[in-house]
Amino acid sequence: MDLLRHQKFSIRQKRELAELVGFETRNKYEIATDQGEVIGYAAEQGRGFLGLVVRQFLGHWRSFEIRFFNAQREPLFTAAHPFRWIFQRMNIYNAEGEYVAGLQQRFSILSKKFDVEDARGKVVLQVSSPFWKIWTFSFKDHSGKEGALIRKKWSGLLKEAFTDTDNFTLSIENPNLGAPERQALLAAAIFVDLQYFEKKANS
Repeated sequence: MDLLRHQKFSIRQKRELAELVGFETRNKYEIATDQGEVIGYAAEQGRGFLGLVVRQFLGHWRSFEIRFFNAQREPLFTAAHPFRWIFQRMNIYNAEGEYVAGLQQRFSILSKKFDVEDARGKVVLQVSSPFWKIWTFSFKDHSGKEGALIRKKWSGLLKEAFTDTDNFTLSIENPNLGAPERQALLAAAIFVDLQYFEKKANS
């Protein structure tokens, strides 16, 4: 799976014209290497008119699926988000539909906190990022060693103020992480965007 063999990723949200006039559309992302080579895509799956209405009013609380593709647009894995008011979650399924990993938000007052779980529910990586470090998410294992790092990139004053276009980098710091963990980390970049930076969902 060529997408997962890389250590550094750039995840760029694809803006549509409707977003410029205040109409929230399905989320789409382009995944590239740190050199700019496009190696994959991620896209929220459509649910017709009802899904469109739910997206406008429920934002990131709604249930939805993000499907990940390689550069040839072949499906690789899926991140499914169930409906939740609090403690958001994403379940990761491989191309065969088998559950392989999960992301679970945890209770915290002064930090952004969530876990990466393996298929058995064991926590393999944790994020506990203080709110004043609003654009940095460090994933650490039980020993405190950093396994991965997600950062939001500055898109420019006008884009940050008036659109939902967000750009992130993902660095895999532990080269021994397996495919399920890497799938979960790519999904985590989308999770971070929807949970902490999707403006219209929070307005």
